[in-house]
Amino acid sequence: MNRRRILQGGVVLAATGILAAAADASLVAPFNVTVSRVEVPLHRLPESFDGFTIAQLSDFHYDEHFSAPVIRTAVEIANRLRPDLTVLTGDFVTEPIAAHRRHLNLRQVANAAEPCGALLNKLRAEFGVLSVIGNHDGNTDPDRVRELLRNQGLPVLYDEATAIERGGKRIWIAGLDDNPDETDLRPALKGIPKDELVIVLAHEPDVADFISKYPVDLQLSGHSHGGQVRLPFIGPAYLPPLGRKYPQGLRRIGSLTLYTNVGIGTMGLPLRLNCPPEVTLLTLRATDYPSDRKMN
Repeated sequence: MNRRRILQGGVVLAATGILAAAADASLVAPFNVTVSRVEVPLHRLPESFDGFTIAQLSDFHYDEHFSAPVIRTAVEIANRLRPDLTVLTGDFVTEPIAAHRRHLNLRQVANAAEPCGALLNKLRAEFGVLSVIGNHDGNTDPDRVRELLRNQGLPVLYDEATAIERGGKRIWIAGLDDNPDETDLRPALKGIPKDELVIVLAHEPDVADFISKYPVDLQLSGHSHGGQVRLPFIGPAYLPPLGRKYPQGLRRIGSLTLYTNVGIGTMGLPLRLNCPPEVTLLTLRATDYPSDRKMN
């Protein structure tokens, strides 16, 4: 009898733990936006940009009920950080699963970029907000997504670059379209002097292996959601293609520094476990030599 009671008690405790974890993953964690503060040493960064801050938000997957409240919170948090620049690294909308594609008008799906942009246009930074589209945007109606975001005052870089000047020096922010099978940096880098620092916004982090072959100093990406559900002792339950090699955090690939943000919204079930939504505040630091400090 004592053994049976012990076993029954163990089952009850296990079930209680599972229910508690499920409740946290669905009711708490998806809304608990965290701030990751990261220092990024860059040896080509001009001294006048030492301490320059970039807020990064990614993977919004707009939904009126689930992601919209999280986006509002993330915008408020990002603005309180008072960044010099804010960047958005794609997936404003959600591509329908294959079974539903034939029954949906993809242009209508892309229209979710309008209410998403209406929330994000409240972001404030001294040098403004820059963005690129992600694979979900590209697989619905990328032209429509870009149009709606731009109508909301959110510039979208599409195989192009823009310069930021400070103290008589420049750095460049380049943005790629979302076609990772045919990634070509030449249009985005055209006209940039070889001795000036370049930051690339590219939705998928794993294209860093390709981007590292170009004169690019820093790549900012999203896409992976960090796995969204990270199991103890196991890690991410699922990672998407091109988000499996560098799914989270700061990395160095050759002379390139990469940061992968785990995103704001969710895919599939609106769950997050051990992987809360993230606003990243990157502080750029001028250094004479490349450094792996604080890199995974």
